[in-house]
Amino acid sequence: MATITKKLTKNASNRLGAAPWGNMAAFTYKLETNSSGAVIGSDAAQGSSTPAGTVIRVGILPAGFKLVDFKATVGTAMTTTITADVGFAYVDGVDDSSVPQDADYFVAAGATTVGVLRQATTVPQVTLPKDAWLTVTTAVAANAKASSIELIVLAVAEGVK
Repeated sequence: MATITKKLTKNASNRLGAAPWGNMAAFTYKLETNSSGAVIGSDAAQGSSTPAGTVIRVGILPAGFKLVDFKATVGTAMTTTITADVGFAYVDGVDDSSVPQDADYFVAAGATTVGVLRQATTVPQVTLPKDAWLTVTTAVAANAKASSIELIVLAVAEGVK
């Protein structure tokens, strides 16, 4: 199984506002592939497709946030028949027994066709004890075409316990 990591941008580390009326944050990530199917803005070779079984680390979810909801908007679909799991894996690579990593926490085998994909799993809300990657794991086939997906994770700042 291959792993692809998107390069972080300067504004990716802190998306909290200064609003005094709440602690909800919407973490927004863009997953785009070029005409070959390679993840744009990543460490992957830009001339190759993204094979089935690839884990794409899309961005970082900060420690201390309770994961509340998820939505993906697929503007341009991946190759037909591809499905994807959407979940999280810890940045340091070490699992945590209180909140185990979960590759399909938000979505299990979701379609990557044009449309809106909501959180489709019935897992309890968890507060991340440490920074975690938002991951998309492809399945069934390689993506060999341009695609565009916006992923939004709604989370509440709870602090690290």
